[in-house]
Amino acid sequence: MTPEQIVRKFFEEVRSGHNPDYSTELMAEQVLAHQIISEEEITVLRTPKDYAEHVREMIEAYGDFSLEIQEFLVQGNKVYVRWKQVGTHVGEVEGYQPTGLPVIELASAIYRIEDEKISEYWIQIDRSGIQKQLKSNKNIFSN
Repeated sequence: MTPEQIVRKFFEEVRSGHNPDYSTELMAEQVLAHQIISEEEITVLRTPKDYAEHVREMIEAYGDFSLEIQEFLVQGNKVYVRWKQVGTHVGEVEGYQPTGLPVIELASAIYRIEDEKISEYWIQIDRSGIQKQLKSNKNIFSN
């Protein structure tokens, strides 16, 4: 598969929550996950198994969420994806109890493909926006 096909399949199957365990087919045994959190870069070593668990945690928190790819660019063995994820707050998130209200995540990542597997990625998520929504939903829910 081409880098484009690998990342599209990753979003269709794994990141979408439809088939998290398919990560073993699309991800290297160890993946460097560079996460930008408030201008601080943190690198986490991920395996396909713990990425699948991460997706399951999202499902527990946000139910069967929708995932819309808004931009998709390919340059050699790197693929850039920007997406919008919309879920319903059905599980505890960062101490916030479920409200049943929508939560929107806006994010983007660059995936590097090596030997037909995702081997590294750099991800940025609007965590501040998610926090504001959780806080606002808590206030709406408690009124």
